[in-house]
Amino acid sequence: MKSASMHPLKKIAVTDILNGVPHGIAILDKNLCVVEMNSFLEVLTGFANADARGVYADFILRSNIDNHGRQFREVLESEECLSVAGNIITQHHKKIPVYFTVSSLVDDSGNAAGLLVFLEDLSGLQSLDKKRHSNDNVEKILGHSPKMQEIFELMPVLAHTDASVLITGETGTGKDMIAEAIHNTSKRSRHPFIKVNCGALPEALLESELFGHARGAFTGAVKDKPGLFRLAQDGTIFLTEIGDLPLTLQVKLLSVLDDKEFFPVGGVKKVKVDVRIIAATHHSLRELVKMGQFREDLFYRLNVLRLHLPSLRERDGDIRLLLDHFFREFNSNLNKGIKGYSNKALNVLTSYGYPGNVRELRNIVEYAVNICQENKIQRECLPKYLFEQAPRRKVQTQEEKRVEVNDGQEFPPKRDMEKRTNQVESSPGGWSEVEKEMILEAMKKTGGNRSRAALALGWGRTTLWRKLNRYGLN
Repeated sequence: MKSASMHPLKKIAVTDILNGVPHGIAILDKNLCVVEMNSFLEVLTGFANADARGVYADFILRSNIDNHGRQFREVLESEECLSVAGNIITQHHKKIPVYFTVSSLVDDSGNAAGLLVFLEDLSGLQSLDKKRHSNDNVEKILGHSPKMQEIFELMPVLAHTDASVLITGETGTGKDMIAEAIHNTSKRSRHPFIKVNCGALPEALLESELFGHARGAFTGAVKDKPGLFRLAQDGTIFLTEIGDLPLTLQVKLLSVLDDKEFFPVGGVKKVKVDVRIIAATHHSLRELVKMGQFREDLFYRLNVLRLHLPSLRERDGDIRLLLDHFFREFNSNLNKGIKGYSNKALNVLTSYGYPGNVRELRNIVEYAVNICQENKIQRECLPKYLFEQAPRRKVQTQEEKRVEVNDGQEFPPKRDMEKRTNQVESSPGGWSEVEKEMILEAMKKTGGNRSRAALALGWGRTTLWRKLNRYGLN
């Protein structure tokens, strides 16, 4: 078989063009083998472009619309466009609804040379409430990883109830966007969505902001103030960093949840409200309850429905999707005309741990696009701390996320992790050699099972697959 690099359909600029399109695209040759895929389709299917080249399309685009290539061949012969809704099965065995558009490609002589397959992901449209009044915020939530698909499937369920929701997850995972999306797809979407940071204000001021105050309640209170709960009437109030709420205000919040009424500061008449409460925190509220810093009864009232957002490290394949999305956003806003990332820059960006999650990734891309003066983002355009701290942070991340495998022994063992912290600086190959050794140990420990090895290392399967290829361990 001819190598993909020699194929007449493959042009120098093809990859850059395809990666600029926010939908899945594949180019097939006359034998219906993959010539090229864009990065969006890599994330959608779970298959890497390099591994898909030369492979029969039926093995990569496993769909219900093309029975052994029959419909694709009809397009090739008739040169008529095919547009049809269907679904594909990803490498992770996830069914994703898509809309296929297949058209023929002709050479300079006018003869059929292959096919252009365009796939539009319909999962976001089907998984959310079709009756929503505002979808802007929902469409900004990106992710094709299995864990994010679980979030998308739960969101319509949470939107159809008035029960309290507790959203947990590390800082920067997008808890505020999820909360607003739930509000926008609920029956309360026509009414206010008010966000309050419980840790941003002193206790006295926060109480007045939340519940309002009566005239003369304190110095400077020259008139009645309604408070955010009253302003959110019939809507949703989002209490972010709920773990920082003072204990005295926790009692007052509990009365709102139980009785739907409260006294304003300095007031003598109760105020009745009909407000849904969504709370969020990056702390463990159970631990705060044990330490006496959070009321147990309030915890149970808030924790009626629970939604935990995964860290970016757990979202297999989503890093590349987000890198491309934010690149297109900033490149367009700044009119830079940059064509993408260099391979060296991309290697750094896809292997970094992102302790700040999506927020940090977005800031890194914004910095790189602003700094870049060339046609592609180079390694030198990235923030310097990515190179200064990345190896040590990677080791610490693994230590924090040890996973038990086989006989119950933790991997990597603590003493080995301490030893590797020093090996990073002493090894001639630096972090690459240490990482390679860790992969080999994980594969040996799990008997060659890639899924369990990836779990033990704290990576997704796609990340392990990419690193196996990089180090020639396949």
